[in-house]
Amino acid sequence: MIHKLVTAPINLVIKIGEKVKEETDKELYDLPTIQQKLIQLQMMYELGEIPEEAYKAKEEELLTRYEVAKQLEIEQWEQMAQRREKE
Repeated sequence: MIHKLVTAPINLVIKIGEKVKEETDKELYDLPTIQQKLIQLQMMYELGEIPEEAYKAKEEELLTRYEVAKQLEIEQWEQMAQRREKE
């Protein structure tokens, strides 16, 4: 019983950390989210809300994240295909 009382707060912190990581990964590597951010960025630039330098820097960052996200997606598909072959 005492063990549960001591470890409960630690387990809660771990679960919160896992949820934060999951949400962060979604924000960073979710393809539709990145695509939406690219569209918003383009609109902001076209409306003159951000200068060209800021636009190019942010676009480069988003495109890099998109490439990483796409690679992660490909790796996930390959892992699923390998698991199916083993079955």
